[in-house]
Amino acid sequence: MNLRGYDLNLLVVLDALLDEAHVSRAAKRLGLSQPATSSALERCRHLFGDPLLERTGGGMRRSPRAETLRARLKTLLAEAADLIKPPIPDIRAIRQTVRIVMADYPAVIVVGPLHASLARSAPGIDLVIQPWQGGAAALDGLAKGTIDLAASVFPRHDPSFTRKEMLREHYRVLMRRDHPAAADFTLDRWLDFPHVLVSARGETRGDLDDALAAIGRQRHVGIVVPSFIMVPPLLEGADLIAMLPSRCLPLDTAERFVVFEPPIPVPGFPLHLAWHVRRNADIAVQHVAGVMTELLEAMP
Repeated sequence: MNLRGYDLNLLVVLDALLDEAHVSRAAKRLGLSQPATSSALERCRHLFGDPLLERTGGGMRRSPRAETLRARLKTLLAEAADLIKPPIPDIRAIRQTVRIVMADYPAVIVVGPLHASLARSAPGIDLVIQPWQGGAAALDGLAKGTIDLAASVFPRHDPSFTRKEMLREHYRVLMRRDHPAAADFTLDRWLDFPHVLVSARGETRGDLDDALAAIGRQRHVGIVVPSFIMVPPLLEGADLIAMLPSRCLPLDTAERFVVFEPPIPVPGFPLHLAWHVRRNADIAVQHVAGVMTELLEAMP
């Protein structure tokens, strides 16, 4: 095949169109006008002999052929970018800001060591830690380029993103040392008292509620807070009980609280680090991702 007869720039436009499934959003992402992007879509349709994006009552959706193209297109563009990228500069000479979205966990345990490590290995990389607003918002920010990395649980794999598991977490039950349920902790005693639930989006259900529903039980969520840091003071001042990821327990837990295994099996979760495939060849972003992964993998 003679590639000189094809406008390979169309592949860049098609990548954005298939990501967004929306001409206006793709145009904004590419810095093109909407008519120019619409024209490129028509040329892509002719090139591939497929509608690629089909109109529905709620907007546009990818055709089956477009779905099969997405991952291959991402790989092709990433390999092309890797082929033509300039020689790798000294990481210490890079001057760049890397924006990371994550909740206060894992931020409270990783940000300090991360900054210290970067100060030694890449002092020109500055960090901006942005608040967690949910998985969908994080992936949207990665796609639009407003953030570079996101740390959380990303259960569904999308070919637009690279996702790396940093650790696996499990749960522990936490309450103050003189809590009425501490002396004879059982499932019934656990459910006799109101619970603290941590949710950045104000959700009133979590993994525990699904596990309880499976055995025909339920709990009373007495308070929902947006931050793990808020939990210890609440537990000390009330008969509340919390179920937290094990690495979220306060450093002085043994002095202030008692800790139990959940009385029913509650699945743990992986903590992922994710970025858009456009960042696969970004030296600064990949360096930060590597340092974060090493730090979290080394934590007990």
